[in-house]
Amino acid sequence: MATGRATIIDVGTPLGTPEQARHWLAAAGEVELSAGLEILNRALHAFRLVTTDPHLNSVGRQQTLVARIGFGVGEQVADGLWTDARELHNRPSRQRRTRVLEPQARLAGVLAGRERILACEELALRARLDLDQGRDREAALQVVVALDAALAELASDRAAPMLEDRLMELRGQRDAAALAGQAALAGPLGDSERETVVFTLSRIEAALRARAVANA
Repeated sequence: MATGRATIIDVGTPLGTPEQARHWLAAAGEVELSAGLEILNRALHAFRLVTTDPHLNSVGRQQTLVARIGFGVGEQVADGLWTDARELHNRPSRQRRTRVLEPQARLAGVLAGRERILACEELALRARLDLDQGRDREAALQVVVALDAALAELASDRAAPMLEDRLMELRGQRDAAALAGQAALAGPLGDSERETVVFTLSRIEAALRARAVANA
């Protein structure tokens, strides 16, 4: 499977015959590509740590210029060749024009200096990335910092009067999030701690969306 200039080769389940390979290729698609991206991102994350390079980032489906899935023999695929392959066309779901324009309008406001970016927004994004890529301990620790930043920044934001209920909800999650963070320092999270991290992050994200609407 090739994504951009990266090639992910799956040798776990060999395709016994050409007929089996063609049958697999006909049915394969975004699920297999997603699995390949997960492997690629785990490798990128490990490479980022061992090289201490903070500029290496994960790859998302929307960032792939060309994505192909196929099969080959031996070193063939490693050399960028295939016995057979097909290109996957990313078809984003249709959205209302107003939904598409919302991020563009906010970006214009940020670049013009009319709206400020909060530190908790970046912290929440990092926590979401960790959670989505299975790094639960990192996500738990990141959520505690994101939550504290959100409580401080949203309380002093111009939209604060319209976010009182959101802030109260976030304050109610502080103790549980801190316990999940402490658990992450000791080792893998249990189910309840992970649920706390998932829920707390979702409420931070909801509060940030409400802020964006209030400031629009």
